[in-house]
Amino acid sequence: MFCYQCQETAKGTGCTIAGLCGKKEDLANMQDLLIFVLKGISIYATKAREFGIENEKANKLVFDGLFMTITNANFDKERFIAIIKEGLVLREELKASYVKAGGQIPETIHDSAVWTGNTVEEFEAKNKSVGVLATQDEDVRSLRELVIYGLKGLAAYAEHAFNLKHEENSLYVFMQKALADTTNDNLSVDQLIALVLETGKYGVDAMALLDKANTTTYGNPEITKVNIGVSNKPGILISGHDLKDMEDLLIQTEGTGVDVYTHGEMLPANYYPAFKKYTHFIGNYGNAWWQQKEEFESFNGPILFTTNCIVPPRKDAKYANKVFTTGASGFPGSVHITERNADGRKDFSPIIELAKTCDAPIEIEKGEIVGGFAHDQVFKLADKVVDAVKTGAIQKFFVMAGCDGRSKSRNYYTEFAKLLPKDTVILTAGCAKFRYNKLQLGDINGIPRVLDAGQCNDSYSLVVIALKLKEIFELGNINDLPIVYNIAWYEQKAVIVLLALLYLGVKDIHLGPTLPAFLSPNVAKVLIENFGIAGIGSAEDDLKLFMNS
Repeated sequence: MFCYQCQETAKGTGCTIAGLCGKKEDLANMQDLLIFVLKGISIYATKAREFGIENEKANKLVFDGLFMTITNANFDKERFIAIIKEGLVLREELKASYVKAGGQIPETIHDSAVWTGNTVEEFEAKNKSVGVLATQDEDVRSLRELVIYGLKGLAAYAEHAFNLKHEENSLYVFMQKALADTTNDNLSVDQLIALVLETGKYGVDAMALLDKANTTTYGNPEITKVNIGVSNKPGILISGHDLKDMEDLLIQTEGTGVDVYTHGEMLPANYYPAFKKYTHFIGNYGNAWWQQKEEFESFNGPILFTTNCIVPPRKDAKYANKVFTTGASGFPGSVHITERNADGRKDFSPIIELAKTCDAPIEIEKGEIVGGFAHDQVFKLADKVVDAVKTGAIQKFFVMAGCDGRSKSRNYYTEFAKLLPKDTVILTAGCAKFRYNKLQLGDINGIPRVLDAGQCNDSYSLVVIALKLKEIFELGNINDLPIVYNIAWYEQKAVIVLLALLYLGVKDIHLGPTLPAFLSPNVAKVLIENFGIAGIGSAEDDLKLFMNS
């Protein structure tokens, strides 16, 4: 195996024996084979569109498959084998449709468009040769993987929107064209760089679509004080990102005597008006994803993973037999809740029945945290914010969005937040917030110094806010705003957010705690010279740099 798609990759170069995320070599190789098969599907889907052929099954399978391979999403090898088999059948259907319409198969075509296999043994024989290192040129490999990791993040957001019945076919067209382009050895480095930025463009589109899906379905997020204590009833802990799953669970638990708590990236569900009406929706339990081994033990009830962020539980963990998965997530031995029924709802009754037999959660903290500062809510505070900037009450905004993770070096973000002058404001989204959202940082003229927009996809809100401020202050360039970007990353949804910012022309982004291992020296040089991408130093030195810039 070879995998370097996440920030915690071994030795900062790549996992070669087993993933630090917990995936084994056989699973990693099977994920590589799925990406290979998706490339073959995408080649024919792209060609078929020349004849007006659109295949909805291919669209869904591609974004499902990409999402399943995101770090910490799915550890169930059998699920990957099943979707590979399904994909190979679908690829041949697409090929047949293309030929029937008059398409010609080129004499030379990428192996992903022709290879066939039916058994696990055949899959295992093939998957060792189709991974990241199959591309020999280091710079081409780097750019191809940068595109693919961006596509994985884009696919995640497209799937969440799809679940709320919001689609943009252009996203599917691009995902498949871009996957096909990663097999094209004739593309120059400059063309691949252009493809990277184009991926960012569609990342903006996907986040805008999901924002529309979430807000039209559940209302605009509101400033909310979220309870972090517990009740005396048994509960279900829901983690991940999918708000449709959140809705289904709240509806089905109402009146059952079972409470619902959010965890990790599901925390922002507390900000939506549609969910606040449920009295058994208690609040948030715990912190970022990497602390779940300890926090899930004390929760006592079942845990539902709707997306990525699974840390494989120890075999002797009390909660090991209480983990449920759905959507793109999966873990061997856990009950997987399949697709929605005819009524449009998933059946969460097995989770609810188990919860009824469990003790109430053990309280691990008390109090409240405040969030709900997505673009609509911040616009309502626009006069206050603008006045604070004009009078000097706010000197700078610091975008500290992105991911959290296990490494001790991430303490940097807590220390940085503590050191920030009292006339600065943090704009955040994603689970990076757990490094500082419980600090008592105060406010500026009633404006909290930590404005949490929501999930990682809600980084879109931060972009909208920045563009609105640019308009209000009549600036010609987004980089002229008093905004510093000091972003933490971990997995591929952070990659698409980064590419979206680059597409929008944002420069001088600091990325940490380490720069991605998948950036070759030459590709990193391009990003540094053209966009001012930089790493992080010490909290003290970086603060001096940012405040003087």
